[in-house]
Amino acid sequence: MWCLGNEMDGPWQLGHRSAEEYGRLAASVARGMRQFDSDLELVACGSSGRKMSTFGAWEAAVLEQAYDEVDFISAHAYFEDLGDTASFLASAVEMDDFITDVVAAADYVRGKLKRTKRIAISFDEWNVWYLSRVPDQVAEGWEEIRRVSEEAYTATDAVVVGSLLISLLRHSDRVTSACLAQLVNAISVIRTEPGGPAWRQTTFHPFALTARHAKGDVCQVSLRSPSYETEQYGSVLVVDAVATHDPGTGEVSVFAINRSQTEPVTLEVELRALPDPTGADAVVLTSSDPKATNTQDDPDRVHPEPLAVTVDGSTAHVELPPVSWSCLRLHKHS
Repeated sequence: MWCLGNEMDGPWQLGHRSAEEYGRLAASVARGMRQFDSDLELVACGSSGRKMSTFGAWEAAVLEQAYDEVDFISAHAYFEDLGDTASFLASAVEMDDFITDVVAAADYVRGKLKRTKRIAISFDEWNVWYLSRVPDQVAEGWEEIRRVSEEAYTATDAVVVGSLLISLLRHSDRVTSACLAQLVNAISVIRTEPGGPAWRQTTFHPFALTARHAKGDVCQVSLRSPSYETEQYGSVLVVDAVATHDPGTGEVSVFAINRSQTEPVTLEVELRALPDPTGADAVVLTSSDPKATNTQDDPDRVHPEPLAVTVDGSTAHVELPPVSWSCLRLHKHS
């Protein structure tokens, strides 16, 4: 897969141009690249973010020029806790809306051009990133080995990363490519020191466990949950969840978060579509200190721990602690 550029719509971007100009250039480059390899999958640059004044209109204008030549439109989103933790824990609401809006722009162009192909989304940059701290970390001149955005992610950050993974899975019918930014040191799931050890950040765990257990098909989940009020997103569900089903093994994995900062929530999962489960197990990522981090000296301070599951007839029960991300696995007779 190749991306035709990176972010192009911001005036700070090197090579910034209008959406129409970029769309024409992307289409021309795409046609040239396909002369060498007709099997390439190509990504056109979407807007630099949902808060851009050009958002939506940019995607539509680019795709009007390049629809026939590309397979994806890109999306980028980063989230940080600026003191409103209740809204930060609901960051996936913003991601859900972002994806819905980009899909709407792409399908508008599909209808306007009377095409049958559907453009997919490549969410090729997403993470928790404390952008507000970057200006204080950047030197005025060139400096060797300057540490920028080497975040020490908290337990709360990890829960938000887990919730963003739930959003991506929920929209996997159109988000068919997604890349966590980045992997090592800068806004990373792994930290290292020169000549020293490497350790897993709190955010490593929901990413690794989702990659391991989200197999097969994403299921439609009918979710009923209490709600709470946020400054940024209004009323938001306390619990968010998604499920996957592996047709090869019959195993169902449920990924869930509890956004409440004070109260546990009992999650009940109906098993009528999974008769006679042989058992269930679960792990939870949480901490008594939501700001706890993993460090070189204490690399496993925040890590997944077993979570008790009870199966009563056709219902599985787990208690989700406050500010937590959990993975529940339901097994079936082979």
